[in-house]
Amino acid sequence: MKIGIVGLGARVGYLARIAVQQVPGARLVGYVDPTPYGMPELTGAGIDAGPAYETAEALLKAEKLDLLMVGSPNHMHLDHIRIGLEAGLKVFTEKPVVTTEADTYALLDLLQQSGGADSVMIGLVLRYAPLYRDLVQSYRSGALGKITSIEASEHIAPYHGAFFMRDWRRRSGYSGGFILEKCCHDIDLYQGLVGNRPVRVASFGGRKTFVPENMPTKAGINDLDVYFRKPGGWESDNRVWDGDGDIIDYQTALVEYSGGENLCFHTNLNVPDEYRHFTVIGTHGMAEGDFVRNFYRMHDARTGERLVDKRYETKGTSVHYGADEQMVADIFAHLTDGVALPVSIVDGLVAGMTAIKIDEARASRQVIDLTETWRQFDSYGLS
Repeated sequence: MKIGIVGLGARVGYLARIAVQQVPGARLVGYVDPTPYGMPELTGAGIDAGPAYETAEALLKAEKLDLLMVGSPNHMHLDHIRIGLEAGLKVFTEKPVVTTEADTYALLDLLQQSGGADSVMIGLVLRYAPLYRDLVQSYRSGALGKITSIEASEHIAPYHGAFFMRDWRRRSGYSGGFILEKCCHDIDLYQGLVGNRPVRVASFGGRKTFVPENMPTKAGINDLDVYFRKPGGWESDNRVWDGDGDIIDYQTALVEYSGGENLCFHTNLNVPDEYRHFTVIGTHGMAEGDFVRNFYRMHDARTGERLVDKRYETKGTSVHYGADEQMVADIFAHLTDGVALPVSIVDGLVAGMTAIKIDEARASRQVIDLTETWRQFDSYGLS
């Protein structure tokens, strides 16, 4: 299976390495990226990425691909997906798919013209995590009853927060904003669990940590090292506290779903003991877990009995809690044998639109009703 890459960043470099190592016959035949930040991931494993091409069009003209992997900065995804689809290719794109409401509709239109959504796969990798699969199984078994409310968070450590302040993702024009870029995983997880779309969203947040007045003035080298531990990529900047980025460093979102379920979601970029936690409360029970601290528990609401108490181990250098290897395996099984995937490009666009509207609510200080948004979304006939 011949794979081409547009945007050889760290994320796609990692996934491409897994694909070549674990999928029989998979090989890389070329890439497009003037600054291939993910190349060391491949060369360190002895994997040849193939020749460099100046444009996606040049790559597709030179090579007959079985899969095009899109890992370019978020605002470029739409054009690169379009090039792949117009060439009749299967496309894998990293999340988030697009960065604006207008580009969401543009991609829906493109998918409609291309014959449907099956040609594009998305890297919402947490859908493949063992912890999430256990949560879904608990819900489907009836042990939770009907979901009433969810409390969830994604909190990242200061070194990671500082990375966002220095990397290209610091500019919402490139990334779409922090909650879209980083937390669309989480938004997708809980929408996928409840099986309903949001009808109203509200949000509050801003930037208080990574601001000039918090710049270390007497810090030793170890203190400064924390903020530069994770190197930036394309268009990176070394200014953590006084750079030109416009993303937030803390945010809370409130979401009401069409079935009456609600979600309170919190993210913060300066949490030294980081965690990615959820509590799902239903009419019959409660499920609690953490993707970072690697546990899952479930209790019966009537008796208080702990029905599940499970811990997870991440093998070797696996990231995303061991889910990446499963995602790669499932995607290639989908390509070769038609195996169904747990998440679709439409799911990704729904999660992305939700994040976009959450940030709109934060910026406008209003509660946003999504009725008209979903009416227009569904007019493309892909839901």
